[in-house]
Amino acid sequence: MNISEKQQELVEELELFQDWTERYEYVISLGKRLPAMNGDLQTGDRLIRGCQSQVWLEADCVDGKMSYLADSDSVITKGMIALFVRVLNGETPEDVIQADMSFIDRTGLREHLAPTRANALTLMAAEMKKRATIALS
Repeated sequence: MNISEKQQELVEELELFQDWTERYEYVISLGKRLPAMNGDLQTGDRLIRGCQSQVWLEADCVDGKMSYLADSDSVITKGMIALFVRVLNGETPEDVIQADMSFIDRTGLREHLAPTRANALTLMAAEMKKRATIALS
């Protein structure tokens, strides 16, 4: 699946839930499925600056594909970063950089989050693209 197909799949999955509480629970469950990040990796240089909660992101490029590991001290925020990890993991740095991340608006999450949490979505996407750019250099 390419990035657009993964994005569409996530949008469709979230549309299955009529109630926003159920959607939040699903997003939280996605975060719980992320592999645990070793505490040694939860360092200041891996923090995504500007997020209300602490969000750590580790990114590597292995065999030409991006590999992301993320964690947060907030279950909803960990679920939010899990959306991006699911979409961008295993993609080339070039594809990550060019990806249109506005799919998150189609999920409806941004409009149902507090402004500071909604802003975190933009920061997460930008940081993942930044890490892909670094991987190319």
